[in-house]
Amino acid sequence: MHKRQIPFGTITITESAKRLIVESLETKRISCGKLVREFENRFAGLLGVKEAVAVSTGTDADTLALAVLHDFGARRGDEVIVPALSFVATGNAVLHAGFTPVFVDIERETLNIDPAGIEAAITPRTRAIMPVHLMGKPAEMDTINAIAKKHGLLVVEDAAEAHGALYKGKPAGSLADLAAFSTYVAHIITTGEGGVITTNNEQYGEILRSLRSHGRNCTCKHCIMNTDTVTYCAKRFRGEGGEDVRFTFDRIGYSCKMNELEAAIGIGAMEVYHEILKKRHDNLLYVLERFDRFAPWLSTIKEEAHEQIGPHAIPIVINEGAPFSRADLTHYLEQNGIETRTLFASMPTQCPGFAYLGYRLGQFPNAEYMGLNGIHIGVHQDVGIEDMEYVLTILGQFLQNSGPDGSSRPQRS
Repeated sequence: MHKRQIPFGTITITESAKRLIVESLETKRISCGKLVREFENRFAGLLGVKEAVAVSTGTDADTLALAVLHDFGARRGDEVIVPALSFVATGNAVLHAGFTPVFVDIERETLNIDPAGIEAAITPRTRAIMPVHLMGKPAEMDTINAIAKKHGLLVVEDAAEAHGALYKGKPAGSLADLAAFSTYVAHIITTGEGGVITTNNEQYGEILRSLRSHGRNCTCKHCIMNTDTVTYCAKRFRGEGGEDVRFTFDRIGYSCKMNELEAAIGIGAMEVYHEILKKRHDNLLYVLERFDRFAPWLSTIKEEAHEQIGPHAIPIVINEGAPFSRADLTHYLEQNGIETRTLFASMPTQCPGFAYLGYRLGQFPNAEYMGLNGIHIGVHQDVGIEDMEYVLTILGQFLQNSGPDGSSRPQRS
């Protein structure tokens, strides 16, 4: 069999994106401007929400979505509930926003936060719940929103990997008070580096525009200064002493604006969004629907009737009792041209940076199991069904060469 190369990710940069980049360079207007506004408007329209605020990373999107809470009485050190398993940015963002992460274990079958564990984690200092749609599979939002409503909490979707995900007919990013997306290079809508916060609350949108720009009192959704013709805005000098509101600051803010070159790439990506989404989803389902053949040693997630998984990647879990290790599997896949990533880790107990919070190994058994036994591989638009069949064939060969007694494990070179 001919060896194929299956890289984990890719980026699509359209001809229109290249044209917009050149135009921005020629006009020397490359900071957050009209292209960022266009990107935001298109992103909001795609999800059917009122507000989309573009920032420099997905981590910043998480951070600012939570930092909105400070305008409504939250204090530094208050708590945000998050799943134990996620890319480390989720936990980092809680801390960057000035809060303390409180972790809840996941469900093995979904990889998402276990709703049954949320209420026990709520304290008088809890301000929000931030579920993660890991690998693009929607979290159980009806239950999570009901818990939040009962306890007066905000819900922020970490939808970093959930472009194109649907939950009961509604898109991820429209299922809670706010949502945070990553537009990093590996995602369906990409700006190279970047992120977006979505919400239907216009007041939140205004606060977010302030937060991303140092907390300044200059938050118009459509800035007339971001055109090629207007050079003066009377609103800028509305302070009692004629102060320029770009230099008055209402809150502690951040510096994390998206720039025009990144927005240009994102605008191009949205022009081919549905095409990319379909190809990636077809790739994902082709593998998921044929994965049962690898039981009992390997498993993955399933797409349920009430949802559409956002096709970010294919998670693969090495199950208990398997006669091989994760290292054996990843080595074999990589040797055969299939690039892999580990399936993250239990942030509170497997990421040393969180050790100061005092959690102990064993408190999050499902997340910890994934941290030791999970990987994921790509399903992006530069691969197709033949490549997915190749992945299935290589996985089958690996299992065939791995006897139940472990005596025929693939040999390492």
